[in-house]
Amino acid sequence: MYNLARQWLFRKDPEQAHDISMGLLKKYAHSPLAWFWRQKVKTKPVHVMGIEFPNPVGLAAGLDKNADCIDAFAQMGFGFLEVGTVTPRPQPGNPKPRLFRIEQKQAIINRMGFNNHGVDYLVEQVKNAQFRGVLGINIGKNKDTPDAEALSDYIICMRKVYPFASYITVNISSPNTPGLRSLQHGEALDQLLAGLKKEQMALTTKHGKYVPLAVKIAPDLSNEEIKQMAQALLKHEIDAVIATNTTLSREAVKGLPFADEAGGLSGAVLFEQSTAVVRQLSVLLNQKIPIIAVGGIDSYSSAKAKLAAGASLVQVYTGFIYQGPKLIADIVNRL
Repeated sequence: MYNLARQWLFRKDPEQAHDISMGLLKKYAHSPLAWFWRQKVKTKPVHVMGIEFPNPVGLAAGLDKNADCIDAFAQMGFGFLEVGTVTPRPQPGNPKPRLFRIEQKQAIINRMGFNNHGVDYLVEQVKNAQFRGVLGINIGKNKDTPDAEALSDYIICMRKVYPFASYITVNISSPNTPGLRSLQHGEALDQLLAGLKKEQMALTTKHGKYVPLAVKIAPDLSNEEIKQMAQALLKHEIDAVIATNTTLSREAVKGLPFADEAGGLSGAVLFEQSTAVVRQLSVLLNQKIPIIAVGGIDSYSSAKAKLAAGASLVQVYTGFIYQGPKLIADIVNRL
């Protein structure tokens, strides 16, 4: 059934297809039509960040930016969901077109630019959802916020989502917000993580619960930069690292239609590059900080390889777009 739906959707502009899909998921999540995507998967619990996950396969951030479809995605069997990236104020993102399929490689290029309705809207959607499972909320900064003031944007979002999140992801690795990736380096990273950890402790006291902090990093870091990142994560006792975001590299799709479009590349072509980062982090972190792997997971074997490389959890996005809910069941039931 999904293959038929995909054939119809893939005839449309990618962003239009996304909007149609999200609209249908939101509208029919609590109707008999939910049978189209509803499925049961085996329970394969895993304990990470002090949280028990029903299974280790999650939905990556970026698909449900505004938390509009939490209940529908939960019906598909995900062990956890991550919504966002959300910013303090609503913003339209980058000019269209900004989303491109490279079907020959089951890949996607996007330069969406944190288009979202703002953190207040997302919180309302989370409050209205029936889902009571593991929910990550991915936060970012507004495009027009100077890099030097980025921490204030993250703290605004943290304070608003803290009561409703199972964990919070700090996105400092999207290639589509100018200057954002500079927060992954040196003094800027150190100051950001110190400020976030301080705020996490204050919110723990205020709300009487500890919500873990994860940091999402890019796949385009050098070995030395990954080493410095690991040291910073350990120093500030960050609870998890998500590896990785999309890549700026085009080697794997060179010469194909849309390959020269600006933005981050995702899909199966990212698997090796992203897994190499997971493998290196696993050695550097020495099991002191768990790794959530994302990037190129499109099968049971690729998910298993991420776990073997040192990840505790995995997330899917582009593989899910191309294959649909059956990908979740195939991975979880065979683990």
